[in-house]
Amino acid sequence: MDSTTQTATAAAAASASTQATETVRTNGTTNNMEVGLFGDELISPDVAAALPQGYKVRALRQSDYHAGFLECLRVLTTVGDISEDQFTQRYEWIKKQDGGYYILVVEDGGKVVGTGALIVERKFIHSLGSVAHIEDIAVAQDQQGKKLGLRLIQALDFIADKVGCYKTILDCSEANEGFYIKCGFKRAGLEMAHYHNKK
Repeated sequence: MDSTTQTATAAAAASASTQATETVRTNGTTNNMEVGLFGDELISPDVAAALPQGYKVRALRQSDYHAGFLECLRVLTTVGDISEDQFTQRYEWIKKQDGGYYILVVEDGGKVVGTGALIVERKFIHSLGSVAHIEDIAVAQDQQGKKLGLRLIQALDFIADKVGCYKTILDCSEANEGFYIKCGFKRAGLEMAHYHNKK
């Protein structure tokens, strides 16, 4: 993909992230809902159709603070005591990043039961290419075993392709390697980390 095509693709992604209405796909049907981080053209129709009956995959919305989004993330790691104002500030910051962040949720009966994030890194290499990073895959304890994690990975990888990324990468523990291989990923190096103490 040349730089002109990538620029056009990035512009289309930015436009999708700022459109005025969001449409949620539910097993092939669409319903107008509250504005989300991005538009429904980035929601995989195959993933939407593969979810259990009544489940929805959609972009994160600001009102998900009250729909169990943070509680879902607590299955994965420490979240902290985040107020609604703090959540709103971070949500608005993410929304202004022009196609840099895509956060998906899976909803069941108005409650967030799964989530995952895609972060787009724009590079100088590979003709100004972009790399997608999958982060923060979490599924509520009582919803595990329904392939929601797999569907989230598939949905995020769909977004990465749609916005013009040349590859998608993620970090995982050795215990989870088998799961990600089933999702179509393969081992490609070793993760290193340096944690910084917060003052």
